[in-house]
Amino acid sequence: MAGLIKREDIDEVRERTDIKEVVDGYVTLRSAGVGSFKGLCPFHDERSPSFHVRPQVGNYHCFGCGEGGDVISFVQKLDHISFVEAVEKLAGRIGFELHYEDGVGPKREDVGKRQRLLDAHKIAAEFFREQINEPGAAEARRFLQERGFDRQAADHFGVGFAPKGWDHLLRHLSSRGFTQDELKRSGMFSEGSRGIYDRFRGRLVWPIRSITGDTIGFGARRLFDDDQGPKYLNTPETPLYSKSQVLYGIDLAKRDIARKRQLVVVEGYTDVMACHLAGITTAVATCGTAFGSEHVKIARRLLSDDGTGGEVIFTFDGDAAGQKAALRAFEEDQKFVAQTFVAVEPSGADPCELRQSRGDSAVGELISSRRPLFEFAIKASLKNFDLTTVEGRVQALRAAAPVVAQIRDSAMRPAYSRELAKWLGTDVDDVLRAVGSATKRLASAKADTRQAPVGDRDEPAPRQDNAEQQRFTRPDPHDRVAKLEREALEVVVQQSGLLDESQWQRFAAATLTVPAYIAVHTAIRAAGSAGPTATGWVEQIRQEVPEVLGPLVSELAVSPIPARDADAMAAYCRDILNRLFELNITHQKAEKLGELQRLDASADPARVQELNRELMQLEMERRQLRSELS
Repeated sequence: MAGLIKREDIDEVRERTDIKEVVDGYVTLRSAGVGSFKGLCPFHDERSPSFHVRPQVGNYHCFGCGEGGDVISFVQKLDHISFVEAVEKLAGRIGFELHYEDGVGPKREDVGKRQRLLDAHKIAAEFFREQINEPGAAEARRFLQERGFDRQAADHFGVGFAPKGWDHLLRHLSSRGFTQDELKRSGMFSEGSRGIYDRFRGRLVWPIRSITGDTIGFGARRLFDDDQGPKYLNTPETPLYSKSQVLYGIDLAKRDIARKRQLVVVEGYTDVMACHLAGITTAVATCGTAFGSEHVKIARRLLSDDGTGGEVIFTFDGDAAGQKAALRAFEEDQKFVAQTFVAVEPSGADPCELRQSRGDSAVGELISSRRPLFEFAIKASLKNFDLTTVEGRVQALRAAAPVVAQIRDSAMRPAYSRELAKWLGTDVDDVLRAVGSATKRLASAKADTRQAPVGDRDEPAPRQDNAEQQRFTRPDPHDRVAKLEREALEVVVQQSGLLDESQWQRFAAATLTVPAYIAVHTAIRAAGSAGPTATGWVEQIRQEVPEVLGPLVSELAVSPIPARDADAMAAYCRDILNRLFELNITHQKAEKLGELQRLDASADPARVQELNRELMQLEMERRQLRSELS
C-alpha cells in the first residue's frame, strides 16, 4: 500500500494546478469581475449561478449550498475519490512526480505503465464503438433494438462491437505503438501457442469505467451460435480492473447518487441502461460477482453514509437465484447506515424486460415498490417450512430468529420480532426470547472471532456535533460592523500581496467582534503575514481554523470584490482596511476617554497627561486614515 504523499509535493501540486482549468471540465464559467469567475454549481441544482472560482487564490465556493475548498477537494468531491487519489490524479495531469514518506509509493515507471494501459483501453473503446456501425455488426444492432435501445442510447453508454476474427483489435492497437507486453497485461487478449489474439470476438461490448470515467475493462455478450464461450465474458483481473471493486455505470450515476442519496443495484448492463433511460439514474451493476464489501465502501462514500439518510435498493430476479442473491446482499447490509431495500418484480422480469414490455413507467414502479431488505430476508427464511403445523412454525422460528438477530439497529429488532410473530402466528414473547438468544450467540461469536483493530473496521461515520456550528453563527446581515469585518477579511485573504508591512502590523493588531471572524483573524495571524503563494496561504488559513469554519474561509477567498481593474482593486482594498483601522481607533479612543472621565481630581497628573497624549496620537492617525480614503 502506498505511503503518505510528502507535504511539499501536495503543496506543489496545489500551486501548479490551475483550478479554473480543472473546474472548466465540469462547469461552464463566466467572468464575475477582476480575477473571479462564476457558474452553475455542480454540487446542487440551481438556476442562477452561485458557484464562484478565484484562480488567484486557488479556491472555489458555492454561496447556495456552501461547498468550497481548493482544487484537491474539488476533484475529491466531484469524482468521489480519496484525497490521495485526487492528488495523484492532479499530479498526473501536470506531469509531476510525487514522492512518498519512507519511499513507499507507486514507482514512476509503474505510473507510466498504468497510463499506457488506460490509453490502450480508451483507444479500444473507440474502436469498438466505430465497429458497431459496420455491416458485420448487424446482429449487435438487432440485439440492442429488440431491447429498446436506439443509436443514441448505445452512444450514451459507449456500447460497441468486437468484430469476428482473431486479430482486429490486436492489429489496431499494435499500429498505435502498443507492445506485446502491454497488450498482454491489458486483459483484452488471450494467449495461445501462436501468441496473443483478441479476447472479445463477435460480441456486443460495454466499456466498464472507473468512478473517474476512465475505461478500465470490458463486458462482452455472446451474439452468435458458433461462439462456444460463456454468455457474458468480462475482462479478467488486471492492474486496472478488479471486479470486486468495480460497479458498471458508476461514472454516469455518481452525481445523482450523491445528490439524491440513493443507490440502485441491478444485475446486468442492459438493466443499468434501462434504468437510466427510464429516469432511474442512480442505477449501477456489479460485473460478474456478488455485491461485496469493496462495493459497500464505494457506495457509502457516494451516499455520505453517516446516519442522516440515504437508501440502497437491490433489484433481483424473482427466481431462486435472485432470492439467493438478495440474501447475500442482506449479509452486506449491516455495513450500511443507510436504509436498504429490495425490489423484486412478481413476474420475475428484470428492469430491461420491464421497459421492453411495459415502458419506462414500469421501471419506476418497480423501484417504488421496494420493501425493506430485513423483511425480504426474514420472509425468505420462512418459505422452506410448513407454517400450518406446530413443528413447521417452531423450525421456522429457529431459522428466522438468527436473521432478525443480525439487524444491527437495536430499536429495529423488537419491531421485526413482532412482525415475525404475526407472520408465524406465534406468541410475541416466544419470538422475543428466540431472537434475544440468537443475538447473544451472535455477539459471543463476534467477540471470539474479532481480530482487526477498531481503526481497521469500516464503521459508520459519527454524526457531527453541532456545538461549534452554534458558536459560530452568522452575524446579522444588517450589522455594519460585522459587514466591515467580513469585507476586511475578504481583502486580506484574497489580496494579501497588496498589504505593506505597516498595514500587516495594523491588521494583526486589529480587534474583531464576530466570533467566526475572530477565529479567521487568529488563523491568518498564525499562518503568517506572507504565505509562500496565495493558494498555499489560503490552505494554511483553512488548516488553522476549526473544521466547521473551512467553508467560511473558501467563501472569503472567492467572494466578488467590487473592482473593475487593478487600480480600482488596490484603492478598494486600501479603503476597506483603513475603515477597519479607523473603527479600531474609535474604539480605543472611547476606552481612553472613559478612563480619563473616571479619574478624580487626586489622580496622577502624569497619567492624565499620558492619556491626553495617546488620545491626540490616535486622532492624528484617524485623520490620516480618513484623508487616504478614496
